[in-house]
Amino acid sequence: MKQFLVLTLFPEMIQETLSHSILGRAQKEGIISIEAINIRDFSNNKHLQVDDYPYGGGAGMVMQPQPIYDAYQSILPKAEKARVLYMTPQGKPFTQRMAEELAQEESLVFLCGHYEGVDERVIEEIVTDEISLGDFVLTGGELAAITMIDAISRLMPGVLGKEASFEEESFSHGLLEYPQYTRPPVFMEKEVPQVLLSGHHGNVEKWRREQALLRTATKRQDLLKAAELSQEDIEILKKNGIEL
Repeated sequence: MKQFLVLTLFPEMIQETLSHSILGRAQKEGIISIEAINIRDFSNNKHLQVDDYPYGGGAGMVMQPQPIYDAYQSILPKAEKARVLYMTPQGKPFTQRMAEELAQEESLVFLCGHYEGVDERVIEEIVTDEISLGDFVLTGGELAAITMIDAISRLMPGVLGKEASFEEESFSHGLLEYPQYTRPPVFMEKEVPQVLLSGHHGNVEKWRREQALLRTATKRQDLLKAAELSQEDIEILKKNGIEL
């Protein structure tokens, strides 16, 4: 069973959001386990305070190290060998490749910060990876942790049910996904490409590859530099006026 442990000030936010749909079913089936640990429960303050003014002055408050450290200690030894991921804009950008790497881990611990951040000493003490969803700031780390748990969980065998369903998705092969169509065959005078109605699997696969290449070149050309491209792929791009 894949185990996710989330150190947070808002455990209900984690539990409620991740209890539905595919991830809710995966938990019921025992494929994954998601546990939210309330950092505030480990405060030594009678008012359950977990933040304080930063040394040196400045706006905002900083999360204190003691409640976080004690919350982490409470999940040992089951998380003793787990990677501890701290959600921060200063971290390494989260990618599909990183999701695939983290999916290999038996357990993962997520530390969700708030206010102006977390005391640096507890980061140095327990955190193994600092990770960012992008160059923007959220009100807390919970949304980032939820997003990562979703991306990682769907890579676990049995979570999606049909294993091939994620193998051809965006980023799985370094390219964006090809366009998708369903019924009706004509909508708002726009027709489904005839090749998809032909029943010729070889032609369909060729069309999908070409569309994935062109879509990536148009929307995220930066991805092509790292994608594994065949000579045929390169020729397709050149034919459409795209030079690498």
